[in-house]
Amino acid sequence: MIVTKPEELHQLPEYKAALVELLFQLADDDFIVAYRGSEWLGLAPHIEEDVAFSSITQDTMGHAAMYYQLLEDIGIGRADDLAHRRTAAERRNAILLEEVNGLGHYLHEPQYDWAFAVVRNYFYAQAKKVRIDSLKNCSYEPLSQVAVKVNMELYYHLMHWKTWFVQLVNAGGEARERMKKAIEKVFDDFAGVFSLGEKGEKMVECGLIDSEEVLKARWLQITKPVFEQTNLELPSEFPMKRGNGRNGEHTPDLVEALAILSEVYRLDPLAIW
Repeated sequence: MIVTKPEELHQLPEYKAALVELLFQLADDDFIVAYRGSEWLGLAPHIEEDVAFSSITQDTMGHAAMYYQLLEDIGIGRADDLAHRRTAAERRNAILLEEVNGLGHYLHEPQYDWAFAVVRNYFYAQAKKVRIDSLKNCSYEPLSQVAVKVNMELYYHLMHWKTWFVQLVNAGGEARERMKKAIEKVFDDFAGVFSLGEKGEKMVECGLIDSEEVLKARWLQITKPVFEQTNLELPSEFPMKRGNGRNGEHTPDLVEALAILSEVYRLDPLAIW
């Protein structure tokens, strides 16, 4: 694709359509996984982790806000509306990220699974790092600039979750067994994190991001030494057992989460949140 003014790329119809789809994927992923993280407030294994996890969650929601703002900047709608008014069918997040933390409810007998939280967040943080590294070279400069900002905070998120992952797996006994079950559970839908949806080929063609295959290969290459260090078997392929969230396929978990997330917003949609 040849243009004389890169700053006008987003005005080209096919380019803009691919860009919008990618931005929604990036925003919706961080938005919902940040919400799931917020549900751990007061429930983490110890007070230091409660503070650390809350900080990571706040950062992640901030990343989502930056992507929604980019969408507002190109005329798709108000960032607040895009975050809070869209239905589950309009969302583009990976299904894995919307899954509840465990049995119960935050306010009523929560029986959350810390092993699942660690594995989901570690695997996602590493996949996000791979995407961010690709987005630094994005043909849409405002997005590449956001990627640089996100990367500075993501380094610490990834280090945090990798530490938890290695320590729990190497602890042996019940901790290792619970982690192995969580790893299997996360892998069941992990391919959805790498999916670029129906406009994936156009995203690659437009120079927005690398292909799904390249992103996944990089994740495997980076993660393999960690699995070897902990004597775990790393599969070369993983499925999307419950569907592809990039195409608007979601579970009741997301519907319930969005109802809670947008409850205050619906009281005054014109307010700036």
